[in-house]
Amino acid sequence: MSNPPTLTELTEQLIEFRDARDWRQFHSLKDLILSLSLEASELLELSQWKPADDFESEAANEPMQQRLKEECADVLLYLLLIAERTGIDLQQAAADKVKANALKYPVEKSHGKSTKYTQL
Repeated sequence: MSNPPTLTELTEQLIEFRDARDWRQFHSLKDLILSLSLEASELLELSQWKPADDFESEAANEPMQQRLKEECADVLLYLLLIAERTGIDLQQAAADKVKANALKYPVEKSHGKSTKYTQL
């Protein structure tokens, strides 16, 4: 089994795919963000009306596993296009966000709590 592509390699593959079809003309930043939201909604729809425990069990098995994989991939691909379009380094942005969240949610104040940082 080969190693999966890096985010940079995946973005390059995605841009090549897009450009071969002349689809950049349809990918304004607004439309990419809208599409990301729609794909995230399709991911959310998979759990609609299902009790949390039932969905958790179902998510571990086919065919739900395949459906989840496809919707997660769609979300990631649109996010990569948004990042490419805006010049955002997603890996750095995510690392920065984890650090910022660690400051907003110190373990001693937030352990075992779902309280928003402004209320800790």
